[in-house]
Amino acid sequence: MTLLTTWPESGPETVVRRTADPAEITAALAPLGVRYEQWPVRDDIPADADSDAVFAAYRAEIDRLTGEEGFATVDVVALHPDDDDPGFAEKAKAAREKFLEEHTHDDDDEVRFFVAGSGIFYLHVAGEVHAVLCERGDLLGVPKGTTHWFDMGTRPAFTAIRFFHEEDGWIGTFTGSRIARRFPDFDTITAGGAA
Repeated sequence: MTLLTTWPESGPETVVRRTADPAEITAALAPLGVRYEQWPVRDDIPADADSDAVFAAYRAEIDRLTGEEGFATVDVVALHPDDDDPGFAEKAKAAREKFLEEHTHDDDDEVRFFVAGSGIFYLHVAGEVHAVLCERGDLLGVPKGTTHWFDMGTRPAFTAIRFFHEEDGWIGTFTGSRIARRFPDFDTITAGGAA
């Protein structure tokens, strides 16, 4: 279930907003300049589909968004549990830690569409923290310069299409803030422990 939870930046003791209604999520994020959409879910695309299959399935949506926004690069990123890979736990931990600290993107928006699985974008804007749990079918566009972090959980499982205006791809500028450690993480929120 897609979910938006908002707290004051002082901490998660008080919930300002908690909603799973897509229209309410869109309305709450729009004043922040954040784009939220739901695209059709393609049931014939397996969670571990390769890039070619993902591009083929979502070609119309990719072309529309690229035309509207002028993206230079579009790619597919995926990470799914692999119990046959003895190095998966370490690979997952390293991938997760890369995005867990608050950062911005100075030259590009961060736009992701979830083909499968889920992840949480935490937006730190105007004295509040907005945790947006994105799941299959959700597109989120975080404007450049917005302080945020991303959590995929301790056992990541997702496939996402990434859109970039810049050909260099993902480049983060870390703020040095430890704010991310004060808020419920992916595992806590998805287990229902952040109400």
